[in-house]
Amino acid sequence: MCVKVLLAEDAEAVRKAIRILLSEREDITLVGEAATLSEAIQKTEELRPDEIIFDLHMADGAKQHLFAGTKLLAISFANDDEANTLADSIGAARLLDKLELASELIPAILELAPERAAL
Repeated sequence: MCVKVLLAEDAEAVRKAIRILLSEREDITLVGEAATLSEAIQKTEELRPDEIIFDLHMADGAKQHLFAGTKLLAISFANDDEANTLADSIGAARLLDKLELASELIPAILELAPERAAL
């Protein structure tokens, strides 16, 4: 089964890097991209991804589960207590450091994949 991923990140350079990283995988499909929180919410409803890679900074001020029913991988340059608290408050399954995405993103996506959750 191919994992359908939505990328929600406001920085074009980061989106491009993640797009390249994911394009090398046959078991992960990037179904869409969003540059704003409202666009991410809209595309989540339209595209029904399995997982969302979400720039934590886009959630500032949001104190609720933003994407109920979809697994959320929060990404941030900050990996401190405040970032962890915000990630928890929006329902993120994991918080990944943007500086470590090259080595941590693919394993995190596959770890949360629907077929693995059934095991």
